[in-house]
Amino acid sequence: MKTFFKTEQGKQAILHLYDEKLKELKIAHKFLKVNTSFGETNVIATGNSTNPPIILVHGSNGCAPIALETYPNLHKTHRVYSIDVLAQPNKSAGTRLSMKDNSYGKWVIELIQNLNLDSVAMAGFSFGGLVILKTLEYDESRITGVYLSAPAYIVNGNPLKALFKIFIPMKRFIKTRKPKYIEKFLAELFTDRDEFAFKYLSKVFLEFDMDFTPVPVIDAKNAANIKTPITIFAAQHDIIFPGKKMLKRAKRIFPSLTMDNLLIDSKHVQSKNQNRIIEEVIIKNQFNLL
Repeated sequence: MKTFFKTEQGKQAILHLYDEKLKELKIAHKFLKVNTSFGETNVIATGNSTNPPIILVHGSNGCAPIALETYPNLHKTHRVYSIDVLAQPNKSAGTRLSMKDNSYGKWVIELIQNLNLDSVAMAGFSFGGLVILKTLEYDESRITGVYLSAPAYIVNGNPLKALFKIFIPMKRFIKTRKPKYIEKFLAELFTDRDEFAFKYLSKVFLEFDMDFTPVPVIDAKNAANIKTPITIFAAQHDIIFPGKKMLKRAKRIFPSLTMDNLLIDSKHVQSKNQNRIIEEVIIKNQFNLL
């Protein structure tokens, strides 16, 4: 079986942090192992099974517990399915899908079918936004609405800024293992400092073969064909996917864009207070649709 973990010891260290974060959340849950044609996918299910379902998709180099922590009250009103994206440092199979075709969309639809969900909302952060938009492009018939936070796949930022402020500190940490370079990385991307992110990414950068493939952007013609209601939360100071630039293009290409929000003073990763606002919007909107 393909794996992007560099060593077994490194894998266990990362998965220990995964389990530690999940335990810290103190949310009743169960693991679901869902078979797809792309490999086994780990899903954390929480909340009452009779509540309206929602799928959470974490960002790049992330895991399902991080997505659950982002919206910690959602399980009280919804049946939440937080998925471990394939080929990321988590508990799903190591099958790296292409961002250039419909593989991510097909994979998610297989998950939805195998979870026996007839209609479901989706919420995703960063790379999770790409996964969700790929799903809408492939088959949106079972999706009731999507909520995207600082999503990939709509616009990209200045590559030179990303090189000097993100990529180079990451590479320097990998070479020297000096914590100051992780701190520089986090300071550029996180609105608030996150101690778990520091510990988790310190392991991931050293022990996981990350994907540095350039992120594409959605074709305007494909975006125009999407009918599912889309809500976007863009971050004002996001150097990866700039907020104002994102909303400008989103308003032009998505006819189903029902709500757009520019999170003032937010970097790529939102603060807990900002995520609480997003969570409240999700809950309110979803119940208005019922």
